[in-house]
Amino acid sequence: MFTIRPESPQDFSSIREVHLRAFKGEGEAKLVDTIRASENFVPELSLVAVTDTDRVIGHILFSIAGIETATGIVPTLALAPMAVLPEYQNQGIGSALVREGLRRSAELGFEHVVVLGHPNFYPRFGFVPSTTKGIRSPFKVRDEVFMAHEIQVGSLDHIHGTVKYPPAFDLV
Repeated sequence: MFTIRPESPQDFSSIREVHLRAFKGEGEAKLVDTIRASENFVPELSLVAVTDTDRVIGHILFSIAGIETATGIVPTLALAPMAVLPEYQNQGIGSALVREGLRRSAELGFEHVVVLGHPNFYPRFGFVPSTTKGIRSPFKVRDEVFMAHEIQVGSLDHIHGTVKYPPAFDLV
C-alpha cells in the first residue's frame, strides 16, 4: 500500500535517492534540486508516493515551462522527472503519480502539460504526440516520444510553437 502527498523538506534526500537509483545517474536528481530552487517550481506539484511507514518510493515533478509562439511565450507544465524505486516498479505507482499530478494540475488551473517519455506509457493518461497539437519539441526526438496533454480540452487548439524549457533542464 502507498499514498501520494506533496513533498516536504524531510523528503529531499529520499527523493534524490529515488532518482539516482531509478535513472542510474545524477541528471534527474540534479534537475529536481535545481527546479526546486527556481521560479518554475510549483510546490503543490512535486509529489511523492510513500509506504505506510512513510518511506518515499516514488516521485513526480511538474514545473512551469513555456511554448514559444509567434506572439510570445505561453505558460505550460513540464512533467519531468518521474521515478519509482526499482523494487517498486510495475506495481502501478508511476501511473498513480501521473494521475494524481494531472488531477492536482487541473485543480490549480493549469491547462496543458508536455512530457518527453515512453510512448507506451503516457498515452494511457491522454498524452498524444505534441505535433498533433501544433507543438514542437526543442529536441531532435521521434514525434511519438514528445507528447502533450490537454488538461482543459481544447486548450492547445490555437497555440502553435516550440516548447522552451527553463535552464534547469540543461542538466539532463
